[in-house]
Amino acid sequence: MEQLNRLRLECAKNQKRGLPFILASVIIWLGIACIFLSPLPPLTKNLLTFICTGFLLPLSLFISRLIRVDFQNKTNPLSKLGIIFSMNQLPYLLIAMWIYPTIPAKMIMVIAIIFGAHLMPFSWLYHSKVYLGLSIVIPIFALLVGLNFSPAILAITMIGVEIIFVGLLILENRASL
Repeated sequence: MEQLNRLRLECAKNQKRGLPFILASVIIWLGIACIFLSPLPPLTKNLLTFICTGFLLPLSLFISRLIRVDFQNKTNPLSKLGIIFSMNQLPYLLIAMWIYPTIPAKMIMVIAIIFGAHLMPFSWLYHSKVYLGLSIVIPIFALLVGLNFSPAILAITMIGVEIIFVGLLILENRASL
């Protein structure tokens, strides 16, 4: 068990608790907000939103190089677990694909809920209270905002949530690594 915890801490340290992905998420949500503030038809906005999410991995890789984070950490077997945790959200994106033409105004809400919920396993991997807390808060927040406000407002508030997430991760990294 001690070796497992050592590997988890090493993963958290070398990958800065996934900070490049969360920084990339700020940019992705900024793009989504711009899309939803545009006069485009709803289905076009949804399609462009899906396209935006496809930039997460390349943006994360680019950001990891800028902030000098070991993106893959090939020496740690738990790094592969992080990939599995990320892939965990793919089946749920089928729900978003169903929502896309069926209830177009709610697709972005579903994507935000899926994004938030998929963070929970990372709380274990990175020994992170920030991931645990936000994996609960983001889906509830996205549901409440998504049901009561326009998709553009949800996208804008998600930018704020992601910026807060980045700040909390930086603080958590400084405090424990």
